[in-house]
Amino acid sequence: MVRVVRFHEHGGPEVLRIENVDVPRPGRGEIQIRVKALGLNRAEALIRSGSYIETPPLPSGLGLEAAGIVQTVGEGVRGFAPGDAVSVVPPLSMVRWPAYGELATYPAELFVKHPASLSWEAAAAIWMQYVTAYGALIDIAKLRREDFVVITAASSSVGLAAIQIANIVGATTIAVTRTSGKRQALLEFGAVHVIASAGEDLQARLKEIAGPDGIRVVFDAVGGPSFDPLTAAMSRGGILIEYGALSPEPTPFPLFTVLSKSLTLRGYLIHEIVKDPARLEAAKTFILDGLVSGSLKPVIARTFPFDQIVEAHRFLESNEQFGKIVVTV
Repeated sequence: MVRVVRFHEHGGPEVLRIENVDVPRPGRGEIQIRVKALGLNRAEALIRSGSYIETPPLPSGLGLEAAGIVQTVGEGVRGFAPGDAVSVVPPLSMVRWPAYGELATYPAELFVKHPASLSWEAAAAIWMQYVTAYGALIDIAKLRREDFVVITAASSSVGLAAIQIANIVGATTIAVTRTSGKRQALLEFGAVHVIASAGEDLQARLKEIAGPDGIRVVFDAVGGPSFDPLTAAMSRGGILIEYGALSPEPTPFPLFTVLSKSLTLRGYLIHEIVKDPARLEAAKTFILDGLVSGSLKPVIARTFPFDQIVEAHRFLESNEQFGKIVVTV
């Protein structure tokens, strides 16, 4: 038996329990790893609270990201052997393939032999953030050097990944954060401009920065009332990629702005990259190249031991982090 994290009812971090369970051997085409570190994501807080896009039968495991050592290789798997150090691209279902445990099993195509220079903590903080940002900015928006790109929730792990990827391209980054407390950290991290939306006029500042040509790409995790100022500052033919719903307020559809500028407002999930083998391989190549060159460096906000998974989730919901929360196992 091994220790795993499960929840038997929906609720706050306190519903998470560490339990001893039997974990089956990997099936055909799967690999099982001895987990060394876990990356925490907001999706895990949502599924725990009952507000995620996936509704699990209870009790349920959870978790999307892990790094560890290959323990058992399922039938039909090639290219991996026990003892390999690997990290995991988030699966399509964390209910079917949960990460929070001493052992975790995934389809073989989701495993990556990450650069040996990475710590276990850094390796567990790679794939959700970088594949999400890559898919939006590179695969979909085709971000260019001459573009202005707005990145909301900029101090989140995905926001920081997006800044790094935009900087690789040479685009001009405009990081949007709620308060001014993280302004200097974002500037030092590489954002060209930072807007604190709670204390500044978002639309006026965006227009001041981008000028009359406007902003071609918006990468938004928030939704809500900010759709109006964001789209008002966009260029003709621009694209807004929505990958989250952090705002508790309704999100308006700015009809006349969309019509007059021929804007694209597009919903997006990492799943559309993960389930397409060609797009996933392109993402892996881009990200591994960035990790090796040093242009992509995951930021660890705080590390917790496995026994403090409840405290880790409390910190996850505090919105105080700058980067990724990691749990060591």
